[in-house]
Amino acid sequence: MAYEKTARISDVFTVLGDPTRRQIFERLGDGPQSVGNLALNLPVSRPAVSQHLRALKDAGLVTDRAEGTKRIYQIDPHGLGALRGWLDRFWVDQLDAFKAEVEKPDQDSEA
Repeated sequence: MAYEKTARISDVFTVLGDPTRRQIFERLGDGPQSVGNLALNLPVSRPAVSQHLRALKDAGLVTDRAEGTKRIYQIDPHGLGALRGWLDRFWVDQLDAFKAEVEKPDQDSEA
């Protein structure tokens, strides 16, 4: 992949395959958050949320920064871009196939 920090795409899907990690990742879509805030209303402890965030970070999907004694996590746009790029190639292929089909001469009108 173009971005060195981003793990292999299979690792990204493996990490997002866990429902708790996916929920944490989706919550980060609302903006940067602390571990404590992310842990609210989750059925896991704050240390468990930290472990899930570490897996997301290792997969290149989130970054963190220190803010006083807290760590603030956010979606890594580079990792998300790599994931989107991988998915977009399927969309482009499908659009190209659709375009080719639509632009085919009508077989019935030629007969």
